[in-house]
Amino acid sequence: MQQSHRINNINEAGSDGWEVFSKARQMISKGVKVTELSIGEHDIATDKSILDAMHESALAGNTGYAKVPGITSLRRAVAERVQARTGVLTSVENVLITPGGQAGLFATHAATCDAGDRALYVEPFYATYPPTLRAQGLEAVSVPTKSSYDFQPQRTDLEKHLKGARSLLINSPNNPSGTIYSHDTMKMIADVCKTYDLWLISDEVYETLIWSSRHISPRSLPNMQERTLVIGSMSKSHAMTGSRIGWVIGPADMIACLTDFATNTTYGVAGFIQEAALFALAMGIKFEEKIAAPFARRRKITLSILAEFQNVKVIDPKGGMYVMLDIRETGLSGIEFANRLLDRHHIAVMPGESFGKSTAGHLRVAMTIADEEYAAALRTLCQFAKGLSNT
Repeated sequence: MQQSHRINNINEAGSDGWEVFSKARQMISKGVKVTELSIGEHDIATDKSILDAMHESALAGNTGYAKVPGITSLRRAVAERVQARTGVLTSVENVLITPGGQAGLFATHAATCDAGDRALYVEPFYATYPPTLRAQGLEAVSVPTKSSYDFQPQRTDLEKHLKGARSLLINSPNNPSGTIYSHDTMKMIADVCKTYDLWLISDEVYETLIWSSRHISPRSLPNMQERTLVIGSMSKSHAMTGSRIGWVIGPADMIACLTDFATNTTYGVAGFIQEAALFALAMGIKFEEKIAAPFARRRKITLSILAEFQNVKVIDPKGGMYVMLDIRETGLSGIEFANRLLDRHHIAVMPGESFGKSTAGHLRVAMTIADEEYAAALRTLCQFAKGLSNT
């Protein structure tokens, strides 16, 4: 029996971009100690008070089918949060609760594009973006950027790929680069979407991890509410990665359609998880700052160490939990460097090639382990690169 072309085409050329990560996990399973700087997972667990709220909700009986668009109290809390942060009027009808941001990515493209349509996404991109689009039979087309422009997309590059496009997916603050799109960049993107009649899908799951600059949600720009779908999540802001709780913000009529889609795919999110998310949001900005604080510290550690090494260049991480390093002076690709680093020093990082051609010869380093261990691993990486540059 033959599988569908759509399912076989998910990973282009048979690669999912996670080979180095998988290799590191295989080494760990065999008892090798590996320092993992490869995945965006907090080095702290979900706060006990959130887990207690989840437990209490489950014991209270919230284990049956929950409302598919989300319980009203959580949708209202998300709407109020979005409105307070962006200044854009947002109601319960503008919110769909999803099983994490990934489900939101899938649903928004199903709602905006038909099979065979062209769907654009900007490099560098989170590794699941192109497979998510190809899984729906879309023509997934990446828009390149340059590290010399801090990976800010340029209008000329966007316009080269617009013929037949229905949607544009962006991610700011950006994973993997840490770039935050400037106001001018967002205005340009908004103008392109209006001029060429595109849906804009804005992945904003890192919007609480801001170190410099300012995050701008494109939904807040003039005449963009009706063509913008925003993806949010509790994963990064509240260290709730495994709880799989997120949302989509959009026009009320689109949210109604997305609710129909969710009814026939995920069938919603467990009520006790939604209750825990509601409790977590009520903890306020101070709690979110507490979750963000380790990454702010490690950003400073990163910049201090890299100042000592001229052969490794850093793209200023303005937000997020990663740093993007340019190691092209070593003469190696990101894939070659990452594999050698793993083999010789048992340090796992993600090669830039996992996130598009624009980051070839780069590495994504996750700032997701304790400060001292992180500093030691980063220094080893830089010294390894220095040795390669001198050969």
